Amino acid sequence: MSTALKAGEPLLLTQKRIWIIFSALIAGMMLSSLDQTIVSTAMPTIVGKLGGVEHQTWITTAYLLATTIVMPIYGKLGDILGRRNLFLAAIAIFTLASIGCAFATDFWGFVIFRAMQGLGGGGLMILSQAIIADIVPANERGKYMGPLGAIFGLSAVAGPLLGGYFVDHLTWEWAFYINIPIGIAAFIVAFFALTLPSKKATQKIDFMGVVFLSIATTCLIFFTDFGGKAGGWTSLTTWSWGAGMIAAVALFIATEARAEDPIIPLSLFKNPIFLNSTAIGFVLGMGMFAAIAFVPTFLQMSTGTSAAVSGLLMLPMMVGLIGTSIWSGIRMTKTGKYKAFPIAGSLVTMIAMLWLTTLSAETPIWVICAQLFVFGAGIGLIMQIVVIVVQNSVPPAQLGTATSTNNYFREVGSALGVAVFGAMFTTRLAESLTQVFTEAGASPEDAGNSMSSLDPQALHQLPQSIQDGIINAYADSLAPVFWYLVPFMAVALVLAIFMKVIPLSDTSGMVARGEAVGGAEAERLEAERTANKAASGNPASATDPSGTDTLLLAKDESAQGPDKP
Repeated sequence: MSTALKAGEPLLLTQKRIWIIFSALIAGMMLSSLDQTIVSTAMPTIVGKLGGVEHQTWITTAYLLATTIVMPIYGKLGDILGRRNLFLAAIAIFTLASIGCAFATDFWGFVIFRAMQGLGGGGLMILSQAIIADIVPANERGKYMGPLGAIFGLSAVAGPLLGGYFVDHLTWEWAFYINIPIGIAAFIVAFFALTLPSKKATQKIDFMGVVFLSIATTCLIFFTDFGGKAGGWTSLTTWSWGAGMIAAVALFIATEARAEDPIIPLSLFKNPIFLNSTAIGFVLGMGMFAAIAFVPTFLQMSTGTSAAVSGLLMLPMMVGLIGTSIWSGIRMTKTGKYKAFPIAGSLVTMIAMLWLTTLSAETPIWVICAQLFVFGAGIGLIMQIVVIVVQNSVPPAQLGTATSTNNYFREVGSALGVAVFGAMFTTRLAESLTQVFTEAGASPEDAGNSMSSLDPQALHQLPQSIQDGIINAYADSLAPVFWYLVPFMAVALVLAIFMKVIPLSDTSGMVARGEAVGGAEAERLEAERTANKAASGNPASATDPSGTDTLLLAKDESAQGPDKP
């Protein structure tokens, strides 16, 4: 079977082939999104075993930082070199890094492998969305992007649930062992199913743009991380990172203005639809990931539930996100209208944020479940719709670049949200826990050691009075953070209201670029090829979905034009 296409050979995008390719994308997206959340319930145990409670935000931030840096790189390289080999490489990097995480013996070594996972995960997320735009027209894309969003929602619960199960019944390392068979399966499926054309770069790759963008992103994350700590905003170190970020951004803009083929074309920011939708993604990322990253920790430490139960309690969020993601995608495909979804999603998410500010150690479990359901429903109305709107607003040759740039700014928002609001949470938490331990008679040094090794199992070994103090410290530290997230969702609402609407395209990216034949013409050519092969006595070849004869026939037919009735 041919698993890759030569440059210039068009592909027949029949419905059967689209679903085969889609299966590979689902496998890759599940691998990436599962690992963003599986650590959440295992995090208290991981930092307790490896040490580093006061630095636990880096487990999430390292993954997000690496993901964010590589997104524009994957997007641009996919546009100029083709996406198949990049997709396979992303799966391989992610799987190998998971092995490194499982065998890590110290906290910072673990963080390094988490960053390596992000290098693969960023490619899986971007390339999945760009490939869908390549093979499916914008006016039909909602019914495919909806399930991709649903995979994210499924992982938002399956991840914490699996992480909790492994912590309670096996060891935390199993949160990474599980990625190995999934990664191998995803690679095999993608290798045989992902039949996409390869290309050659016709212009010089913008390496300097990649360097300056990576430096700017890294400086931004360190700036927010150091600034979010106690007294951080008056620290010389914090503002040194801030100065580095400003300098790198200036150099990046200057580089992009002169580059032959910039990694992020500045012309994108003259597109009002792209600019609006990307801004919505940015503020959504700030609120969404800050909430997802720390709610399971809150559930474990504040309500006394086990890691497994805290993961199960995220189920309502999954139901809400999957339901609205699939429903909005189907409605978008049927009606061709989409503006109402980000407006409604922003409102619903903002209501959920306000409700989450009431969290306390006494909040009933059913109330927390209802809050998470509303939160997930709001996110599901926005996340995938915004990506389709961006893809619909740019030329076919910029599909990958636009998709990755939109996701880049959403991930920048995510990293900012986790770093800034996570720093608020952990700073307040450290102060509260220090007070709890010192009031119990511990010296400041002993209090610091107790905090570094505190995990849910160790909590239940402490005297009841100290347990109560720790539980209240977690509750009092996290709930107020949601107040700071509400204004960002209000900004998203305003942006959604002023979003400009244009009709959804009826041509997929590959068809528009002349790389494929799609729609009824593809089905006709496929049926004709099958009939010809059956008549020649070679039925096996007739059923080969990636056969060279299909490509040659498509090439001949497209050169001659469609038959007249």
